[in-house]
Amino acid sequence: MKLPTAVLIAAFSMSAGDSLSVFDREWTVRDAADWRVGEEQGAAVLRLVHPREPLDGPRRPIQFAVTTVPHYGKLTVEADVKPRGKSLIVVFAYRDEAHFDYAHLSVDTGQQAPMHNGIFHVYGGERVRISNPEGPPAFPANNRWYHATLTHDASTGAVDVTVDGRPVPALHAVDVSLGAGAVGLGSFDETAEFRNARISTQ
Repeated sequence: MKLPTAVLIAAFSMSAGDSLSVFDREWTVRDAADWRVGEEQGAAVLRLVHPREPLDGPRRPIQFAVTTVPHYGKLTVEADVKPRGKSLIVVFAYRDEAHFDYAHLSVDTGQQAPMHNGIFHVYGGERVRISNPEGPPAFPANNRWYHATLTHDASTGAVDVTVDGRPVPALHAVDVSLGAGAVGLGSFDETAEFRNARISTQ
């Protein structure tokens, strides 16, 4: 029996049951020891301090914190983000560990590294790029703060990401297979920091 989307969002699954409280939300993570919740300039900061490679099998990210959101037509995720390596990810339309989409924001272009700086789709197997690789990278440099905004329209499947108010052409895609879902913050196999994260739906 196919579950309603609202039920799937409320009951997303993740292998580990550790949780973190930050940004006025509860986040599920594989291992809380890989994360730190702190403060910087009066703002709460979520730090991913331990990178992890994907598990054996289909290559897809596992190192991100996931939070539930109400069923939505449109979603906006905003946060100040700092890539400590080359990149970080924002997960959206998350149903479970094998079904989700994510934006990979990187200092590389998609032409330099096809699995960087793009929108990727996970549907039971390896992650697959679903955005154009052409265009500038999301980040000019690492280890500094940027303001990233991701918007997702669940009805049309359209997703777009801006960085410091600048559209990133390689971070636009359309996927109608998943619809609305939970949200995540993390990295594919590096470390990153997040602060002032806000999630709104309509």
